[in-house]
Amino acid sequence: MRQHRSQTPTAYLFLAPFLITTAIFFFYAFGRALYYSFTDFNLFNTPKLIGVAPYADVLGDPSFRRALGNSLVFALVTTTLQTIGALLMAVALNNKIRGMGFFRSAWYMPSITSSVVITLIFLWLFQRRGIANYLITQWQAYQPLILTFLGTLLALQVGQVLWERARRLPAGWLDPALAAVSALGALAVTGLLAWTGVVGAREVAPFDYQYFADKWIEVGGVRVLSVPLLVVIIQNTFTTIPTLMLFFLAGLQNIPGALYEAADIDGATPWQKLTRVTVPMLRPVTFYVVTVGLIGTMQMFDQVAVIGSAAPPDTLVTLAYYVYTNTFKAGAAPVNMASAAAIILALIILAMVFVQRRFFPSEAT
Repeated sequence: MRQHRSQTPTAYLFLAPFLITTAIFFFYAFGRALYYSFTDFNLFNTPKLIGVAPYADVLGDPSFRRALGNSLVFALVTTTLQTIGALLMAVALNNKIRGMGFFRSAWYMPSITSSVVITLIFLWLFQRRGIANYLITQWQAYQPLILTFLGTLLALQVGQVLWERARRLPAGWLDPALAAVSALGALAVTGLLAWTGVVGAREVAPFDYQYFADKWIEVGGVRVLSVPLLVVIIQNTFTTIPTLMLFFLAGLQNIPGALYEAADIDGATPWQKLTRVTVPMLRPVTFYVVTVGLIGTMQMFDQVAVIGSAAPPDTLVTLAYYVYTNTFKAGAAPVNMASAAAIILALIILAMVFVQRRFFPSEAT
């Protein structure tokens, strides 16, 4: 007991930098924002308490309501996609095959790249004459050849599987050996048809879609998700999956192999092992991944700031960007509105984390 007490000051000494930083830049900053949210402060006057008027002004601001809607949709969609993607990637990379170390490193590269650089790359990809529209144009031009190849591949694969089963030989629909033969046959048939002129590429106009325009996905006449925000969702999912994959990968390596051996003895399929063994055993990791995902997506700011005027403001504005524009940009609303919006953002994140815990009751103990 005395030894533990003697080590306590040393522990606090090592924790001091973190505790001081947290106290100043979190608790103190949060307290000041909370105080300013009930005043008429605008950075240049002496603050005076005015009650909940700033909150009423924020809730009545159409830009805030749009930012709130964009943030909630972005958080829910992105967190869902990146959690599922990270889990599937971790399962794939958890196999012990040659060169797996290289693939793990390669898949992690997007997470260590600057988000500003990635955003600029995606701006280039989704320009009117960018790679996205170019690939769609090529798909339209070579669609007859592609569909011919896929149709022939499917027909040959089904035919081979039925033939093998008729001979009472085991054959799955995705048997790799049969698939290789089917692919070679489909390639030969497609090449023959193209050489004889039966099918071939066609001339099409360049696909011209503006991804960063005022375009929305509507449900029942209500604007739910803008196309520019959808592009940011794709980008954020692409860059975040590798980081979350590491957490799932660590969790997978802690699952006892005896569980999978028992599942194999019981004749479980890969899908059954994933849903009945892997997913339940990863509940603690999933709780952490979802929590980190919700917090990160609700604070999304840099992508919106980099895209800037390339897209209409309402299509990309989030709560974090709303707070920024109402604090530092000229002609914006008073700081008390930004403080009120920041407090609302913090409360929403806190509420989402606590609600999310309801789906993982075992982690509360």
